Amino acid sequence: MADSRNPREMSTRAATARTVWAPPSTLPEVTPQEGYGYRWIATHVYGRELNTNVSLRMREGWVPVKAADHPELMASVGANGNVEFGGLILCKMPKETIRARDEYYAQRQNAQATSVDNTFLRENDPRMPLFNEKRSQVVFGRGS
Repeated sequence: MADSRNPREMSTRAATARTVWAPPSTLPEVTPQEGYGYRWIATHVYGRELNTNVSLRMREGWVPVKAADHPELMASVGANGNVEFGGLILCKMPKETIRARDEYYAQRQNAQATSVDNTFLRENDPRMPLFNEKRSQVVFGRGS
């Protein structure tokens, strides 16, 4: 009787791989520019302007992206020639500035966490420790 099965080496997993579906992004995709990071910044929420939010982000170093620099996003040109979409404005910042900003906030978070830990452990008493290592020891065969 002839064996009609294919050898295992002849079959490939790629042919039987599942197709993964993900929902589309609600914001248009930006073609990245070398050395810059991008972020959408809220300008309006429920029809109300957020001038303080935009002003704060501009002082942080975010710069609005001009629609002329990204022709793939020309469908979402705002009043000033910036890329705007649904109450958001596309901004960019140099990656070095983004990295420095992230390091600043990481140091701030670590300082706050250390402060909270120190304040909590200040209340520690050796007679009743706050953090007691839960170790037990089982000994067999010992007489009383």
